[in-house]
Amino acid sequence: MTAIGRRAVRLEHLLTAPNASLRDLDEAVALVLEHDLVGALTVSPWLVKAARRKLGRSHLRLGTVIGYGHGGQLLAVKAFEASKALEQGANQIDFVMNGGALVSGEEETVYNDMLGVVDMAHSALAVAGVIIEAETLPDELVRKACRIAERAGVDQVVTSNGLATARHAVALTGALRDCVGPRVQVKTAGRFKDAEEVSAAFVAGATHVAAVLTPGLIDGVAATVAVGAPEPAAVGAAASRR
Repeated sequence: MTAIGRRAVRLEHLLTAPNASLRDLDEAVALVLEHDLVGALTVSPWLVKAARRKLGRSHLRLGTVIGYGHGGQLLAVKAFEASKALEQGANQIDFVMNGGALVSGEEETVYNDMLGVVDMAHSALAVAGVIIEAETLPDELVRKACRIAERAGVDQVVTSNGLATARHAVALTGALRDCVGPRVQVKTAGRFKDAEEVSAAFVAGATHVAAVLTPGLIDGVAATVAVGAPEPAAVGAAASRR
């Protein structure tokens, strides 16, 4: 397997299954604290407070997902959910885009929906990412969604909620990377089973790969890529908007 090179990469462990429990959280925290290559833990909203307590002073990002799974919630609902997650210790907010509004041509609704959550996250110095679910959209709408996301000031565009196969996730990574400027990072989320698949995502332009991780998968990736320095826990609210 060919090494990626000098570019630093990060893995993110997902604990967002509907039945994720406190016992699952204990195992997830032990996993992410043991491996330097893991830069973030993303959990269901109800687990944020417990996860923050268990992570202690760790520099790992603690994320959660807002608007799961369809993104069609009212903006006020998404903003409230984000505010509670930030209050309980999250410093990374990924939110599902309102795809129905995008398909309907309601671009201002999509923009305001994104901006509301992004501003909420940035006001708490947290990272904001939008989940585009690109697999279900035609290329033209993917490009439009990325332009809106960049204008709203997102830090990351995310390929899906993590249920996509690795093959689809890698293909979507390249599409999103081509649609956003260098300021915006691309996070690939999917069902990755081996280091070869993860390596392909990074080659396609991902900065982060989010998946349900295992020790074997992490060790395999660690043997393939360069481990970067710890990332800052958050970004400022001064992200540029186009």
